[in-house]
Order: sequence, then structure tokens, then C-alpha cells
Amino acid sequence: MKRLRALIVDDEPLARKRIRALLDGEPEVEVAGEAGSGSEAVARIREIRPDLVFLDVQMPGMDGFSVLRALAPDPVPLVVFVTAFDDHAIRAFDVHAVDYVLKPVGEERFRAAVRRAVERISAMSADALTRQMASLLERLPSAGDRLAVRSGERTIFVRFDDIDWIDVEGDYARLHAGQDTHLLRETLGDLERRLPSTRFIRIHRSFIVQADRIQSVQPWFKGDYVLILRDGTRLQSGRTYRERVQALMR
Repeated sequence: MKRLRALIVDDEPLARKRIRALLDGEPEVEVAGEAGSGSEAVARIREIRPDLVFLDVQMPGMDGFSVLRALAPDPVPLVVFVTAFDDHAIRAFDVHAVDYVLKPVGEERFRAAVRRAVERISAMSADALTRQMASLLERLPSAGDRLAVRSGERTIFVRFDDIDWIDVEGDYARLHAGQDTHLLRETLGDLERRLPSTRFIRIHRSFIVQADRIQSVQPWFKGDYVLILRDGTRLQSGRTYRERVQALMR
């Protein structure tokens, strides 16, 4: 049997390096490439047509499930999900992925996942593999109306309805939901694309606000505005986003 060509997809360079090192010891698998984001993964899968993809679930902007949705109607390679979250691992089985491995990636569990992938590809015809992955695409969970946030050793889900506003803290977006705050390793630009534009408004390079949380808008210096939220939070708009704030007052 020819060696399987694998693509490693993870936004963390150290995680990609770990998987590559483990695959170096697999005589039946060769690394055909890497991708550091969901959008890059879609392009690389279409370019190199790998047999197998080690796919990180939780990535900023476009997560692992979104990568697979974006590939349709093109053929989808077999998938081993790589995740730090057990709930995502369960979802991976729900969509008939080959397997999953939990982060930090352990050698024994990883090699078992590789063996399973090799055996499945060896045992199934190309048509059968295509049908299986088509079934995977049909059963992918929807993005839903919530964000998955890592909290210590667990994952919590923050509903869109509960988010009041969002700002930036270092490399993280900080979700403000009532008295709670949650850090999400994602840019505001990525979040702006994910959140429904009918409900969430970018008012500044550092702020996104849920529209129905805005109590009043006051003029500020040089054509900017101050938005006062129901809980008393005051946020200043930015010049680039001035028209969006003005649209609220029409």
C-alpha cells in the first residue's frame, strides 16, 4: 500500500510540531503539508488532496467543523479531530470522523488513531470512503447560537443572547455577559464575522456591542459618540465606525 498523505491543521505551531514528530515514526503515513488556520486548511486540502487530515477543532475564526463545511461539495479526506475539549470529541464521533485525540497529544492514543485510519482506508473502496465523508458533511453540527470558551480544564458555552459587549485583552477577546467575563482566543474581526450582524455592532476597533443593550447614544468630540449600555457601561465609538452608530439613530 502506498503511504497515506496527511495534512496537519492547527493554529498552534507547537501542536503542529508535536503531530509531525509523531508521524515521523509512522512508516505508512507521510506529512504532505501543514496549515495554521481554518481558511488556510481549506485551501491546502483543495490543493494537495491529502488522504488524511489531523484537524484541530478549536481555531480562531474558522473552526474544524467550519473547515469541513467549507469544502462541500468537494471530496473530503478522512479526518482525525484533535481537540482539548471532550465535548468536541463526542461531536467528532457523532459526525463519523475516523477518530479523535485529546490535547496534549499522547503518543499511545495518537498511534492508535493512525492505525485506525490506515486500516479504514485499506479496507474501504474509494467510492465507500466518498460516501462516508459525504455522510459526515450532512451530519456536521451547526454553528448554533453560542461560543465555546475554554475555562480551566473545561469548556463552557456562552449564548449570543447573554453577551452584552466585547472588548480586547491582549491577544484575547473578552466577552462581557452580565456579571461574568470570558476570554476567547479570537480577534474581534473574526468574532464580527461569526456573530449575527443584525444583533451585534462593531463601534470601535476594540468594541463590539449587542444592539439591544444600548440605552442611549450621546454626541462626543469630533463627531464620535458615547454609547451608554443598560448596565451603565460607557463605550466610545471610533471614527471608522461612525456611520454604524449613526444608523442606530435613524
